[in-house]
Amino acid sequence: MSHVTSSRRRTTGALTLALSVASLALSGCGGGDAAADDTAPSSQQTADQQTLHAQWPLTGLPVDGSLPDHGVFIVKIDNTDASAPQIGLAAADLVTEELVEGGLTRLAVFFDSDIPDLVGPVRSMRASDIGVVKAARATLVASGGAPPTVQRLASAHIKTETEGAVGYYRDSSRSAPYNLMMKLPDLVKSMGDTPKPARPYLPFGREKDFPGGKPAKSFQAVFSEGHTTSWQYQAAKGYVRPDSFAEDGDDYIPDSVLVLRVQITDAGYLDPAGNPVPETVLEGKGAAMLFHDGQVVKGTWSKKSAKAVLHLKTKRGSLTVPTGHVWIELVPADQGDVTIGK
Repeated sequence: MSHVTSSRRRTTGALTLALSVASLALSGCGGGDAAADDTAPSSQQTADQQTLHAQWPLTGLPVDGSLPDHGVFIVKIDNTDASAPQIGLAAADLVTEELVEGGLTRLAVFFDSDIPDLVGPVRSMRASDIGVVKAARATLVASGGAPPTVQRLASAHIKTETEGAVGYYRDSSRSAPYNLMMKLPDLVKSMGDTPKPARPYLPFGREKDFPGGKPAKSFQAVFSEGHTTSWQYQAAKGYVRPDSFAEDGDDYIPDSVLVLRVQITDAGYLDPAGNPVPETVLEGKGAAMLFHDGQVVKGTWSKKSAKAVLHLKTKRGSLTVPTGHVWIELVPADQGDVTIGK
């Protein structure tokens, strides 16, 4: 069972003005200013470093207590009914959903402020993970991958921990390949590497800076004919997935859902069943939708490279994501769709 510490908060008002301003500056949310650092943290003065470290990079929320002595871990989790129940989602800081072969999706689940006792079922990596993982300077936890994928991630200098590493085991109560689980604290303890400096993963801002938009109490992110993720906004909780595969009481309930319309290319090989493997390209630019507080704001996103930070803007200027927990939907720009219910 996963556990959630007091660091997981559902309020955003506690973030001070100084931290919010720092978040905006450090995340480069000035609409693509060439002076912004899109690829690596610039050399900052001591005071700036302290400001940077005063907030969690994946949520923008203030740090309550000391920073962890580990970096970000991203676990690939199956997202089909065969994975039920998914374990550990409630402890996540951020979640990304991406298309895989057969029109299905897989989750990339980010852990930083809280490390759950157990996570899974863990599945394989994809080349799509490069754009997701690189910007977080994270360690990717995945069962393995096809040789072309393993080579792609190695060439991108992404650290991976595959089956056989500390913490992995097979759950005899589940059917393979949906039975690979990870005792994440064991893996964290086994790693002695000094984590790279954190930086905001999204252009976080204050709650009051959210511009408001059209009513959107529910919506559907359509990835393919075979998979649609449905969302409903509940004021007392946040955004919930009625068809979630998570264990009861262990689901990830975000404050905001960010939809990015992305290009899908062919990864260049077939899966064991003979299906072409798609690759999500999380760089370039495209349409964006930010769902928050039962409303949706439409705009655009841009990302100069796989390791660059993300920028959001509307016709009126830069768009920031209210500090809190976010789910990112990487919806195909061509065959995908987003339908909104009032």
